Amino acid sequence: MMNESNGEKQNVSRSATLSVDNIGGIDETEVTFQNGVTILAGRNATNRTSLLQGLMAALGSERVSLKADADEGHAALEFGDEIYRRTFERRNGTIVSDGEPYLEDPELADLFAFLLETNEARQAVARGDDLQELIMRPVDTEEIQAEIQRLEQRKREIDDQLEELEQLETRLPDLEAKRKRVSDEIESLEEELETARAELEETNVDVEERREEQSELEERLEELRETRSELERVRERIETERESIDALEDEREEVQERLESLSAGDDEDIGRIEAEIETLQDEKTELSEEVSQLQSTIQFNQQLLEEGESVLSETDGGTDSETDGSITDQLVAEEETVSCWTCGSSVAREQIETTIDQLQKVRQKRLEERSEVSSELEERRETLSKINENRTEYRQTQRRLDSIDDEIERRHDRIGDLTADREELTAEIDDLEAEIDDLESPDQSDVLDQQKEVNQLEFELERKERERDEISDEIASIEERLEERSTLEARREDVTDELTDLRTRIDQIEETAVESFNEHMENLLEILEYENLDRIWIDRTTREVREGRRKVTKSSFDLKIVRSTDSGAAYEDTITHLSESEREVIGLVFALAGYLVHDVYETLPFMLLDSLEAIDAERIATLLEYFESHVPYLVVALLHEDAQAVDEDTQITEI
Repeated sequence: MMNESNGEKQNVSRSATLSVDNIGGIDETEVTFQNGVTILAGRNATNRTSLLQGLMAALGSERVSLKADADEGHAALEFGDEIYRRTFERRNGTIVSDGEPYLEDPELADLFAFLLETNEARQAVARGDDLQELIMRPVDTEEIQAEIQRLEQRKREIDDQLEELEQLETRLPDLEAKRKRVSDEIESLEEELETARAELEETNVDVEERREEQSELEERLEELRETRSELERVRERIETERESIDALEDEREEVQERLESLSAGDDEDIGRIEAEIETLQDEKTELSEEVSQLQSTIQFNQQLLEEGESVLSETDGGTDSETDGSITDQLVAEEETVSCWTCGSSVAREQIETTIDQLQKVRQKRLEERSEVSSELEERRETLSKINENRTEYRQTQRRLDSIDDEIERRHDRIGDLTADREELTAEIDDLEAEIDDLESPDQSDVLDQQKEVNQLEFELERKERERDEISDEIASIEERLEERSTLEARREDVTDELTDLRTRIDQIEETAVESFNEHMENLLEILEYENLDRIWIDRTTREVREGRRKVTKSSFDLKIVRSTDSGAAYEDTITHLSESEREVIGLVFALAGYLVHDVYETLPFMLLDSLEAIDAERIATLLEYFESHVPYLVVALLHEDAQAVDEDTQITEI
């Protein structure tokens, strides 16, 4: 329903001036519409419908006819600070348009704002057509599904990142405990080293006089300590490389299994499916264009009948006294004819009615064919999407497998180099220990042992400190990564909200349409006071149907009618048993619901009404008052006697 702010924006008091020539039955005219309701009052065949066609033309509709004796027509609308101009030209039996209209795309307006007698929304109710298909036709469901697939892929990527962070977070307690354990070991080693150094210092005081003799021995001891430290580092690096290779080989096994479950995809299959998609899309486009053309042709022929009937009744009423007994008039009475606006020829009314019936059957068949093509097209797109996703994952997996193989090979080479370094360092330690043994004297054995102990403790302390630093760096890296989680969770929430909105958008539009129709229908039934008509509403139901190999949920709008007998007993009825007046009201309410649900008022503040003769004058006045509260500019064609019941200052009687 139109909200207050939109209503205020659209209801700015300003006039709209329409200029028309050679449209419908109009030679040339200019009319100004004011904000609110404008009544085109007159008898039949006074160009009221033609003027509405002219306004539709300027607003953007293609459902316009030229004057029978004209090859070109024009319509211009001055509204606000802009002028919107259209030109229509007859070429090879068809009408071609040019210019800049008010609307770029008139689909919504043709369905829910231009409510002439041939309007599809009005007729859909009386014919028992698929109301759900009509209300959802302007919604690009294919684009919604494509966007859902894109967002689902994005959500999967975010979920993978969050899962990785969860796994990292589970490692923190173990890393913290390991760092605590290593820190305790460092503290213990520092105490042992301090004690060993003190003992060595005390021993060195006793043998100070032999310091010079021991200098070479101490140099070898220092060299031995450094060499052992280097050997330990090499051993640790070898062990690290082996652990990495084990992890890589485990990952390689998993990746290899994943690769074997995937397929690279056959280029011929992909090309074939893409060609089928293109063919199906072209077929759907052609069917949509054919449906649109058929609808335009149906409405055009129905309008021919309407205008032909008006002209015939006017002619009959004015020439009765002159045509009594005329053989020609008797023949005309036997076979009523209608003049075609496009070519000017006369066609039997019965022939046009038969043609309309055939066209409606063909149109319904094309709608069914389009639905089947859409289902097949969606199935092909889904198949292609799965093939492409599988193909992309296959390539990524193959690249990962190649990367793992390269990394394993590099680490094996590195182990070979480190092994050679280890053997070289081991040999060097053996040589140093032999030299130290040669330099040792019996009375130096205590000093040597103490020196060795200090060296070993210093080496072990250095190794533990390095291990603690590596653990601290890993903890810091994980904590830094975990800081990304809140951002990722926010993104995931946004994507989830968008997915929820998209997945429920179609349902929301359908539910809103049903609620809008039911609300307005209830309000109008109450104020229009139709006898023994208790309630009219749309019942929205869903069911699962099979489209190709998939099961999808389909909605249907079932029009429900409850009447009551003179005794007050309620019973369910059908649209075919309603009066023409009641059917017209239902059709108009359905169109109003579409106008509000699709927010047509935001882009088009006009609504046009015609052919309300089936509704009595008092109810017409009530109906217009109700519509006026939802539509900024309401232009209505009425007979003189119906217009008298409408309390409006803006009435146009001369066109």
